[in-house]
Amino acid sequence: LISSATKSLRMETEILEKKLQDAQMKLAEKDGDKEKEVQSLKRLISDLEFQLTMEKSNNESFLDKLRKEIKHKSDELEKLTQERTQLIHSLSQVQEENSLLQDTVRRECEERFELTAALGRAREQVLELRRLSGTLP
Repeated sequence: LISSATKSLRMETEILEKKLQDAQMKLAEKDGDKEKEVQSLKRLISDLEFQLTMEKSNNESFLDKLRKEIKHKSDELEKLTQERTQLIHSLSQVQEENSLLQDTVRRECEERFELTAALGRAREQVLELRRLSGTLP
């Protein structure tokens, strides 16, 4: 029973660890992609600002259009930054939950071990009582 329970809990722990690793890998991939996108957006913003400086005297409406595009990209960058923060928070929660589950598994295994030991002692006492009662007239 203990072996089966331990095996089951180990399997559950392995599954949770795999899920945690998958979540960490996805977060790392998303962080890398987002960092590339941030750099790309920064380069794009720099290019747009240079272009804006060059064309400022020619067309005021074109200037307004570029400012709107820069605002949009900044908002997108802010949104990506917020998503990254949320992903980091989610990862932290998953890690905390995993730690809690591992502690629970450890405590349950300890309890089962103690209960099994107590059951063994009780069986021995019952057998001793039966043996003694069998020898009495």
